[in-house]
Amino acid sequence: LVLELNQVIIPAYGTVPDQQNLHTPEWADFDDKPDSLFFSDGQRRIDFVLVYEDESKKMTHKRSDRRKQRRKRQVYESNLINNGLQLEATRSVLDEKLIFVKVHAPWEVLCTYAEVMHIKLPLQPSDLKTRDSAFNWFSRLFRVDENIIKPEQEFFTAPFQKEHLSNFYIQDKDTFFNPATRSRIVHFILSRVEYATKNNVKKFGINKLLDTGIYKAAFPLHDSSFRHPSTDPDCPSERYLLYREWAHPKNIFKLQPLDFIRKYYGEKIGIYFAWLGFYTNMLIVAAVVGVGCFLYGCLTKDNCTWSQEVCDPNIGGNIIMCPQCDKVCTYWNLTITCESSKKLCIFDSFGTLVFAVFMGIWVTLFLEFWKRRQAELEYEWDTVEYLEQEEQVRPEYEARCTRVVMNEITQQEEHVPYTACGKCLRMTFCTSAIFFWILLIIASVIGIIVYRLSVFLVFSATLSQHINGTEAIRKYLTPQTATSVTASLISFIVIMVLNIIYEKVAILITDFELPRTQTDYENSLTTKMFLFQFVNYYSSCFYIAFFKGKFVGHPGNPVYWLGKYRNEECDPGGCLLELTTQLAIIVGGKAIWNNIQEVLLPWVKNLIGRYCAAARSEKVVPRWEQDYHLQPIGKLGLFYEYLEMVIQFGFVTLFVASFPLAPLLALINNMLEIRLDAWKLTTQFRRMVPQKAQDIGAWQPIMQGIAILAVVTNAMIIAFTSDMIPRLVYYWSFSVPPYGSHSSHTMKGYINSTLSVFNISDFKNASKPFSPWFGNRTTCRQVYRDLRYPAGHQHQYEHNIYYWHVIAAKLAFIIVMEHVIYFVNFIISYVIPDVSEKTKSKVKREKYLTQKLLHENDLKVVKKTMGKIANKIIKGVDSTFRPKAE
Repeated sequence: LVLELNQVIIPAYGTVPDQQNLHTPEWADFDDKPDSLFFSDGQRRIDFVLVYEDESKKMTHKRSDRRKQRRKRQVYESNLINNGLQLEATRSVLDEKLIFVKVHAPWEVLCTYAEVMHIKLPLQPSDLKTRDSAFNWFSRLFRVDENIIKPEQEFFTAPFQKEHLSNFYIQDKDTFFNPATRSRIVHFILSRVEYATKNNVKKFGINKLLDTGIYKAAFPLHDSSFRHPSTDPDCPSERYLLYREWAHPKNIFKLQPLDFIRKYYGEKIGIYFAWLGFYTNMLIVAAVVGVGCFLYGCLTKDNCTWSQEVCDPNIGGNIIMCPQCDKVCTYWNLTITCESSKKLCIFDSFGTLVFAVFMGIWVTLFLEFWKRRQAELEYEWDTVEYLEQEEQVRPEYEARCTRVVMNEITQQEEHVPYTACGKCLRMTFCTSAIFFWILLIIASVIGIIVYRLSVFLVFSATLSQHINGTEAIRKYLTPQTATSVTASLISFIVIMVLNIIYEKVAILITDFELPRTQTDYENSLTTKMFLFQFVNYYSSCFYIAFFKGKFVGHPGNPVYWLGKYRNEECDPGGCLLELTTQLAIIVGGKAIWNNIQEVLLPWVKNLIGRYCAAARSEKVVPRWEQDYHLQPIGKLGLFYEYLEMVIQFGFVTLFVASFPLAPLLALINNMLEIRLDAWKLTTQFRRMVPQKAQDIGAWQPIMQGIAILAVVTNAMIIAFTSDMIPRLVYYWSFSVPPYGSHSSHTMKGYINSTLSVFNISDFKNASKPFSPWFGNRTTCRQVYRDLRYPAGHQHQYEHNIYYWHVIAAKLAFIIVMEHVIYFVNFIISYVIPDVSEKTKSKVKREKYLTQKLLHENDLKVVKKTMGKIANKIIKGVDSTFRPKAE
């Protein structure tokens, strides 16, 4: 590929031409046709638009700087013309400082670069028959009307070759290359044409010109307004159809026209919406099961014996709990946890265990079925052999290829940007930088923990003084609740700020790595950004689920953190409810923030731009100028859309045992997200340069990693964060003899057996509370759900036999649950192949017919050529043996 690029493009670089040899674009006035997609002659299609500000009218730069910018731009445009492109410049209708340079690629240029880029193009219409699914009648109810958006005709395709031009299905040269392919080819050229040479280093590419401000924008055109069809009868008005049948809110329950999306925006955007739609459809099953488990918890909460004991004034009302911090905290009555214990009965039920097991299997089913769907799209969209044949080297990589090495396979010299030692040093530096920034995120999490520990003392001392008159408020506004909510809000703010920083850091590190292709670049950036986001978003949830309240000691001997702060205990209702609160704040706040960033801001900017333009002029505005005033899509394109959804996927799977309604909320969010993303692309943003994509890239292994981790985290949440295992151990072992006094298995007496007794005289002076004691009692109950021998026992305050039974049961539960789920997932992965037999047959059939077709066409050419040669030979023989008299 590099050799091909050198042959086709490098000679066009040459040396920077003299001023008098520069080619300049044609100039033309706007012809008052607002929907025109052609040059002023009405024949040549506009494949790309470049926008710059006339240097002679700039007043913000020095004259010498303006002259340098003009020179670079003129050289660049001249080299574009040398590469065969045709340019036409038109001054802006609304702002006379702006110049729009329209770019057209002639037939010869398109053919040349289609061969260089290995673009697959139609050979002949496909004769493969598609069998209708048994559910076709049902899906037809949700499909887009085929009379409005007609199904795309299927073709057998092959990489384009100019010498085999006659083999391809060319009915009309103007439509053989569709607008998306034309834009890809022109962008390929724009990214590789030179504009200056400095110190024998060539500077090239539209991206650098955009970064330095020489051009203000570069984009392909939308084909019409999204509000109404184009006035040009030859224009298909695909943008209008996409808005009407896909992006409009009325289509929220309709299936997406994926082939039409792919045709207009390219495979990369098409496969994103295919994945998002598939994920959303799979969430329907998870949401139904999750709601069922939630309703089960709601229906059985009134039969929750241990919650009834907490709320019973004769049981929970007589249990006095020890203070949860030193000195300023007070003794408290167990009945204060009555409301939270009722809520906990909903989430901490047998239904939650069933749902956690189900989600462990669901995530594997989702990934396996997505692989099959992705394989179908690869075949249908001609990306099966994309990576091997079509992907080009990044211009930034090409520019650094100054070192010559010997290829061990081909035994030929090739150019690379750095040696093996240099590559090793770069990787070492980048890995160190990644770990440094991850440690910085962990430091911010530790800072939030320190905030929790310190502010809990403040709330403990002040809340009880200011809300004495209202008992109802005291039930809900406890020091633990206030600490948890404020810490979650601060954590969310810190997460949002760190996201902005880490985005720039990840891009800098990836740029320094210098990946070879765009796919390599995006995969590398994806991995880094997800590592940052994983630690950023999930670290606080992991802390609450697995560390908070687990290492607190007991009232007579508490564990201190950093030698100063007493380790944090769970909310009286348990850490499971606190984990649910943390998830709700982060997920809800993230969704609101992302929608503000992604939808509201572009809409407001475009609204202001349209208002200013309308105030300045009532003139007719051309299509290219209308598109210029839309928002740019950004260099990373759909990266943030994927990141948002994969982070949500992590919340739905990793911590679903604490909140079974998470899939339902994700389903509602995603149904809106599909239409919001579609609305945003079709109405608020310029048209993206269509790009090829074989799959969803590095997001696939990331989701597989999340799926593996989700089984472990949910098993550990049920074992260590919920109260399910201690309750089961009590029910089956400690409620009956020899440990219990009940004649049959029961949950009665559970609360009293799990709260061990502490003698208040054993408080150390450093932790003895200031608050008065309840009556003449000499004991209080230790930390909620702690299992220790009481005061006076020969092993007082040590863990009792119940504790060790519970620990053994928890470990056994984790091992059994994860092994069962992993085994079932292994069977599912084995039974469901990544590529269906139907798709495999189609791929083999197309390869066979394509090779046969090309071979037969070549034979025809050979026969035709040999026939002419044979005729000449026969004529020569005839003349040689002809009699002399003749």
